[in-house]
Amino acid sequence: METDSLNGVSRVQHHPEFYLPGGNITFLVENTLFRVHRFFFERESQVFIRKLAQAPQDGTSDDSAFRVEDVTSDDFATLLWVWYSPMYRLDRKLSDNWLVILELSTRWQFLEMRKLAVEQLQNLKMDPVEKIAIYNKYEIDKSLLLPEYKHLCTREGQMSIEEGEKVGLLTVLAIHQAREHAMKSAAANERRSLNHADVDDEELEQIVKDAFDLNQNPTTGSRRDADIQAPTNYQGAQVQGQSNAAPIIDTPQPDASRTTDRSGPGSVSRVFHQREGII
Repeated sequence: METDSLNGVSRVQHHPEFYLPGGNITFLVENTLFRVHRFFFERESQVFIRKLAQAPQDGTSDDSAFRVEDVTSDDFATLLWVWYSPMYRLDRKLSDNWLVILELSTRWQFLEMRKLAVEQLQNLKMDPVEKIAIYNKYEIDKSLLLPEYKHLCTREGQMSIEEGEKVGLLTVLAIHQAREHAMKSAAANERRSLNHADVDDEELEQIVKDAFDLNQNPTTGSRRDADIQAPTNYQGAQVQGQSNAAPIIDTPQPDASRTTDRSGPGSVSRVFHQREGII
């Protein structure tokens, strides 16, 4: 179904997959109408709980659709796919799809969906530099990047300027510190060459943990509760035909203990900030 928009130029159309007869809220994203279930948006997102409460009449029909700004209709459909795909764990989406889900779940505070996105990204093969940049941007648990840190410590050659800009100064300093420590360890143990690659894997892992301060607190850098665990709420079951009665809203709250500064006294982060007079 298509209808003329108010300006008479663009056309508003129903999404071919996510305009559901049993839905009880309508969203307008760009020029596409989505008719889905309000329950998902009120189950855990403080952002949507607040916005929907401020405009209780919005979304009750196509004419009063709830407008969602700053997102494309394709990306919004990608978010909905998680809820409406019973086989999402078997449907291997590309990393770009999960990055969309990570971005929107972070922006709108869908905490369980964010955990799912991180879990799925962990299962995908990604360029180490790109993965570190993404995890830094979204403040995801740094301990999950241990394989990527080790790779950058053992590969030939230094990081390029472009790579350094992507991962950030603190990561570059920590990688440099770990490489230097590994080379000194190789020399002290009289290995065949003064090469960081000559350090055994177990020793290198400890060196990297020391450089990134991952020993005492395995969730350092995870400020938005992004621990990996099996999500319990995403069954993907079709809920068409359910009662439209208001659902019980059980919204998980971020763990305040994760927002504290846990940088150890010898960490690169703390040393750098001390040098710059920040702390």
